[in-house]
Amino acid sequence: MRAVRVHQYHADPMIDDIPEPKLEGPLDVIVKVGGAGVCRTDLHILEGQWAEAMCPDLPYVIGHENAGWVHEVGAGVTNVAVGDTVILHPQPSCGLCLPCRAGRDMQCTDAFFPGLSNNDGGMAEYLRTTARACVKLDPNTNPADVAALADAGITAYHAVRKAVPALYPGTTALVQGAGGLGHIGIQALAALTATRIVVVDRNPDALELARRIGAHDAVLADGGQVDAVLDLTDGRGADVVFDFVAEQGAENEAWAMTAPAGSLYVIGYGGELRIPTLDFVAGEKNVIGNIVGTYNDLAELMVLAQAGKVTLHTKQYPLDSALEALHDLDAGRVRGRAILVP
Repeated sequence: MRAVRVHQYHADPMIDDIPEPKLEGPLDVIVKVGGAGVCRTDLHILEGQWAEAMCPDLPYVIGHENAGWVHEVGAGVTNVAVGDTVILHPQPSCGLCLPCRAGRDMQCTDAFFPGLSNNDGGMAEYLRTTARACVKLDPNTNPADVAALADAGITAYHAVRKAVPALYPGTTALVQGAGGLGHIGIQALAALTATRIVVVDRNPDALELARRIGAHDAVLADGGQVDAVLDLTDGRGADVVFDFVAEQGAENEAWAMTAPAGSLYVIGYGGELRIPTLDFVAGEKNVIGNIVGTYNDLAELMVLAQAGKVTLHTKQYPLDSALEALHDLDAGRVRGRAILVP
């Protein structure tokens, strides 16, 4: 089968012909990939940022946002059958450890992460996962239309879902970065809350998309965005800030736009947040980290997606154009999400 594999860091991946994956355990599921999201994390992988944390053996297949059709199942699989349309939680979990028992399966002590850890991902024709990762979809669903919800979607949804109690009517939520994750976060905010949604982005096209999908106010990140947001909020800032950028100084601007007693949810990464401790004390502000989301988050998000309340804005590429997709993402030429279709 054709697959996109990393052979060395700080270099483009290669498109190789490799053997199809095989069942290795009773709960394994082989999925025929119908769509694989191209994520900024894939760019970070190529830069070697995940090498020490995940220690994958090179070469390996990347791709952690996947949907498709069940191709083969292990002897113990009962929740899906061959032919089912599925979207895959990106981090298959054991179901037995304390985090799993508590519903925090993204913190499973025995999890693996196809496309990041030492397990081949889904930028390929077939992918091996487990029954616990499979969320069954309406058979009429096109996997390429929803694949990026598997990671970008639940990452954004997970952050919004946690913040819902603080976003009652009369509050303001700020979304910094209306790209692949941010445009999903905007829709989740509109679907789950009655908060005022303010969006900050440096790209006018992204701001126009933000307005169409639920933003009440859009602010161009032209150097004056902090003052503009303070003007919109009577000098207070936003009650909750969702930072989908968190690099190149944006992380510190996000903190400056967070209101007293407010919360900064950090979803993007790559930068360094520097805050005087007095700001925490005097402002009673919170900083909350976010990683992926739970299986339940994915199931809930798919209900919203299939009801038309969360829609992915995508640009599709054939699998053999993976390098073009990665370069377009890196250059900021993708509005929404890039999707590879084998």
